[in-house]
Amino acid sequence: MKTYSCETHIDHALDMHVAETEQFPMMDFLSEEEKLSTTCSYCEQSATYVVSSK
Repeated sequence: MKTYSCETHIDHALDMHVAETEQFPMMDFLSEEEKLSTTCSYCEQSATYVVSSK
């Protein structure tokens, strides 16, 4: 499971990941190149983070 998140929705993305997978999430910054084409899973802003499983 991968979720892309902006600064505003990172707390929600982390909470949802734990609720759905019952695992500790990994949170990584997107590269500048990835930020250009990736939007937040919860809104239309550019994503800053990717939340995923190990």
